[in-house]
Amino acid sequence: FCLVGMTGTAQSLRAGLEQDALPWITGGYYAGGFVGTQHLRARILTAYVHKPSLIVPKGFTNNTVTAWAFVGDYFLKEDWSGFWLSGGLVRWNSTIQSDTRIETAKYSQFLLNGSIGYQWLLGQHFYVSPWAGMHILIHGPTRITADGKSFKAPLLNPEASLKFGWYFGGKSH
Repeated sequence: FCLVGMTGTAQSLRAGLEQDALPWITGGYYAGGFVGTQHLRARILTAYVHKPSLIVPKGFTNNTVTAWAFVGDYFLKEDWSGFWLSGGLVRWNSTIQSDTRIETAKYSQFLLNGSIGYQWLLGQHFYVSPWAGMHILIHGPTRITADGKSFKAPLLNPEASLKFGWYFGGKSH
């Protein structure tokens, strides 16, 4: 794939698929795809995560999140290796129960995401990329209630994981 840039020169387009370890480790799933050229990449993804009990509010259990996100990535190097920065919009549809497990609370939130990572190219267009990020709540309920118990939804939600991916394209013309 090639695009013609503002200077009239051919730009190589890359596209691919990616997996993230965190959702799978928690018993969920992740599906992500991307397209980009040079330093830039646009990603769209969905994930289903069972939040580990150590980050679920006290008195609550079974906290799940179904997420959809659209994010943009910027790589310091044109070959998509090394450090990268990312930001975008995320929607979380969540459920949670109190410890009595009578009622399930359902709630949706919109968050802004900022992330940083490092990508190692493994050859044949495969890569591995550890990363960390922060989600900032921008819209949605801030008080969640189930079975008469409530908690304040956090403004900041940190996350870290390991991505694996494959892309095609990227050869110079």
